[in-house]
Amino acid sequence: MAESESTADKYFASLEARDWDALHALLAEDVVYEMPQTRERVVGREPYVRFNREYPGDWHLRTQRVVTEGRHAAALVDFWIGNDHEPACVWLDFDETGRIIRITDFWPVPYVPPTGREHLVERY
Repeated sequence: MAESESTADKYFASLEARDWDALHALLAEDVVYEMPQTRERVVGREPYVRFNREYPGDWHLRTQRVVTEGRHAAALVDFWIGNDHEPACVWLDFDETGRIIRITDFWPVPYVPPTGREHLVERY
């Protein structure tokens, strides 16, 4: 359980620091990222890192709480772009090697995804 918590903490820290190499190292090759509110999915380590690297705006995040059990973690996260704030719940699943295999972001309300990331996401 300590390994899952440590990996979750490193995941959020690497995103906030824009440390793409550190993020890359935490992810399984076939990681799946989903956002149910926009019905978007990104499949694969390289596309997911690029998705975050190209995400528009001066965004920041801070974890409020991380809870882990076995190969699963849930986090309450504060997300900002400029002065706009949104809370989110993020679920992480880990494979047998401890790498992140699935990421699901839950945002408070559905929204239309921004344009310009169609090359990285599929809609479901």
